[in-house]
Amino acid sequence: MNVDDFIQRFSAGLAKMQELPLLQARRAYVELCQTFAPPDPTGMRIENSALGGVSVRRFIPQQRTPGCVLFIHGGGFTIGSTESHHGPAASLAQALAREVVSVNYRLAPEVAYPAMLADCRTVLEAVQPVALVGDSAGGRLAIDLAHQRNEAPPLGLIYPTVGALSLECLGEGAPLLSRDDVLGIRQQCPDIIATQRDRRPPAASIEMLTVERDPLTLPIEAAIANWCEEGASVGYLCAPNMVHASLHAHALLPDMSAAWQDFCQKLKQRLN
Repeated sequence: MNVDDFIQRFSAGLAKMQELPLLQARRAYVELCQTFAPPDPTGMRIENSALGGVSVRRFIPQQRTPGCVLFIHGGGFTIGSTESHHGPAASLAQALAREVVSVNYRLAPEVAYPAMLADCRTVLEAVQPVALVGDSAGGRLAIDLAHQRNEAPPLGLIYPTVGALSLECLGEGAPLLSRDDVLGIRQQCPDIIATQRDRRPPAASIEMLTVERDPLTLPIEAAIANWCEEGASVGYLCAPNMVHASLHAHALLPDMSAAWQDFCQKLKQRLN
């Protein structure tokens, strides 16, 4: 598959979702994402359970190292789930050779951002992960979880929302995520804009993956520069010609596949 085909198919799915009530749109998003997900790795166990009243999905590879990784899905804080991000979580578990616990935090508009963060914190405290990995909105949650701890585990961040999310700081709009889309996220979850959250996370090390065609990449690169000045160890990869949401099709898009494998390998090296 080439990236233009992916954009066309994903855009068509998102357009259909806009015509649906929110709960139906969330289900449609799951079905859309699943059309791009690879089969589960051979021998991997998938278990659904709950921790402190928060539902989770566990991905347990056949060969694994002790210690689990907490994965926090994206979806603009209003959609997304352990189901929609099943493919990336399973791939992450296989690549890291560690159990991955994916958290099904509550969403807006039913709850405000602090409740989402509280759900993730509940799971974090229950499993004591060796790393936090967050995709898009989940990356913002991972950063904020790290700020709540004196010593945070390594972070793996995939195109997270950082900065003021204003027109002045954003890059150019791109397919699947326009500048107006980003402003809509800010309106839906105003609590994510607190500027103190963009100081260096207390994690000892950070791996960051972005994509070339994404208005969030410019503020991410500005944040990385600031974090490095403050002493953070940050590894950075940018997948050429890829767009926001490409992670869902990482098994089908060669450039995203290469960047994702590199990201997972570098995070694995930090954990080992």
